[in-house]
Amino acid sequence: MASQAFYLLVSVIVLLSAIVVSGSGSVGINYGRIANNLPSPEKVVELLKSQGINKVKLYDTDATVLTALADSGITVVVALPNELLSSTAADQSFADNWVEANITKFYPKTKIEAIAVGNEVFVDPANTTKYLVPAMKNIHASLVKSKLDSAIKISSPIAFSALKTSYPSSAGSFKPELIEPVIKPMLDFLKQTGSYLMVNAYPFFAYSANSDQISLDYALFKENPGVVDSGNGLKYSSLFEAQIDAVFAAMSAIQYDDVKMVVTETGWPSMGDKDEIGASESNAASYNGNLVRKVLTGNGTPLRPQDPLNVYLFALFNENQKPGPTSERNYGLFYPNEQKVYNIPLTKEEAKTGESTPINTNTSQVPVVGEVSKAKVGQTWCIANEKTDEKKLQAALDYACGEGEADCSPIQPGATCYNPNTLEAHASYAFNSYYQKNTRAAGTCEFGGAAYVVTQRPSMLFFSPHNFFSLDSNLEHL
Repeated sequence: MASQAFYLLVSVIVLLSAIVVSGSGSVGINYGRIANNLPSPEKVVELLKSQGINKVKLYDTDATVLTALADSGITVVVALPNELLSSTAADQSFADNWVEANITKFYPKTKIEAIAVGNEVFVDPANTTKYLVPAMKNIHASLVKSKLDSAIKISSPIAFSALKTSYPSSAGSFKPELIEPVIKPMLDFLKQTGSYLMVNAYPFFAYSANSDQISLDYALFKENPGVVDSGNGLKYSSLFEAQIDAVFAAMSAIQYDDVKMVVTETGWPSMGDKDEIGASESNAASYNGNLVRKVLTGNGTPLRPQDPLNVYLFALFNENQKPGPTSERNYGLFYPNEQKVYNIPLTKEEAKTGESTPINTNTSQVPVVGEVSKAKVGQTWCIANEKTDEKKLQAALDYACGEGEADCSPIQPGATCYNPNTLEAHASYAFNSYYQKNTRAAGTCEFGGAAYVVTQRPSMLFFSPHNFFSLDSNLEHL
């Protein structure tokens, strides 16, 4: 009798545990690489593990990255780029070869869990929409041949702009021109294969374009009166949840209520152009931090409260070569030197106790900007990027001291700042001289990726106390 009671108790505990687990979602991160100053993939894996991040999404199948992720315990979403959609759709052998070269070659040592076939294809200027579902089917057929179809899901991230209507959420609907040609066939495929819809959702865009109508607190998951949906009476306390439920409503409107969803991109920029209202470190810290808390400690959305939220933050790093407005280069949680742009919780334990703070107390880079922010004037220095190879660093130093006309006399043999006699120290001195001489103007602390700006005084290894004094004195007059 006691034994039966014991087993009953254990069963209840297991059941309750399962209920708790099912109520919490997951947080991953997008690892983009449109930059010339990022750490090596091996270093990135170390960074991910040190932060407790165990899910990552890529935009390709780079062999170096996938090799670095092997045996890391990190699950990976890889991507087949838009430019390969037409070939993949037209030729099953092309799909077979792609899967063999980019998936089976690395799996299972690298824990590939899904393939994103294309990215935001509906807004691709190359007009690749018609190839999407055939390409997804061919990649799936290739996985079946390799007996990986049950382990690796296939989907395709859609932009939120695929919706014609998103307000109120209950009126969510897809653009009519997309429904029959691609939305329904894709959702059919997802149902048949047990996969899920990938959605990229950015409340920042909606807020920035309608800041006179949308509350900033509502956009940032902060305390606010909430918004009641006039169609179904549900109350929303965040714009993110309202957007996600608009997608669910759009699927429901065409009778696809049973397809799950993963938010494959969402984020908030830490800096933007003058017309990008709301882009700031404090807002980025609030949005991402509060979103993580919601996902890891809360339930689903008002329309789907029992469905856990699974999201991938955008992005891991600030990427200095991304085109477009300033915000595009400032979505990262980390600078390329692996310092945090701001502090937010990334694990369930941190989400329960941690705070989101906009200013990092460690030495960090300033955002990638189009012009120097006035808030930074008098508070920034330019130093060498320690990850730059010696040849490139020497060439940049030669330019700064030569054509760049930096004052390099203090780093000559016997001069006040000759020691420490290292290339990095000398380059940092020269780069900063050039940067200050040019009044910290945009582009004067780049040197082809060999330098970056910091907002706290560099190490004494780079500058003597005398030079700190004279530099600070000069800054007062700028």
